[in-house]
Amino acid sequence: MKKNVLFKGISMMMVFASLFLFVNCEGENALPETDPVVELLESGEMKGVLKENYTLDAGTSYRLTGQFIVDGGATLTIPAGTQIIANASQGQATETYIAVMMGSKINVNGTSGAPVVMTSPNAQPQDWGGLTICGEATTTAGVNATAEVGNFKYGGSKDDDNSGSISYLVIKGSGAKINTESEYNGLTLYAVGSATQISNVAIINGADDGVEFFGGTVSAQNLYLENNEDDAIDWTEGWNGTVTNAYVKHTIDGFSTVVEA
Repeated sequence: MKKNVLFKGISMMMVFASLFLFVNCEGENALPETDPVVELLESGEMKGVLKENYTLDAGTSYRLTGQFIVDGGATLTIPAGTQIIANASQGQATETYIAVMMGSKINVNGTSGAPVVMTSPNAQPQDWGGLTICGEATTTAGVNATAEVGNFKYGGSKDDDNSGSISYLVIKGSGAKINTESEYNGLTLYAVGSATQISNVAIINGADDGVEFFGGTVSAQNLYLENNEDDAIDWTEGWNGTVTNAYVKHTIDGFSTVVEA
């Protein structure tokens, strides 16, 4: 009887050991969960908060279906020829935009022959929000100021802050209106720093400004601004940068100014 008891005890120990090894191996070999935002990107949809580095596929026509925010120090890279189509649902134009938060970056790597295009299906004013970048350079609004759109935070003391680079980008149909006082611009730069590179940007058919600088030290060159219904170029909050080579074209009534400062 003692032998049988001993045998049964050893058998149970072997079973428990096997189960432990099985569970342990399962844990070691389990694949990490994919971020839901990345899963959407893999399917060609842009929506949510991206918190890891990601490069879009130039062969995919992306659908922007809501807020797409780059945050947590992540970098979004957009290769030459990429198209992003803002498909705002009825009444959701103000919630359909691309925004880059403080400490994160966007690299738009278009070329003259294959620019990156961000547009709506009809490319008409107010179809969607546009592109907003928030940096940590100085602004008269102070540190951690709150943007007039999106409640984004911006502003600091890093005048050489780097939010990435933009080269050969076309933005169409932006300027969704939040209220009578607040609208999105085609390209909005909140306290963006001087290490950020911006060149060869076309902003067409925007309901508000083509590009607006809220403080910061970033400079831009080679801007093409067509039929933006308010100002072509606007700056405020002590922006300390330069614009080199800007071409402004208007074929619509009600245009405000070429430059407002």
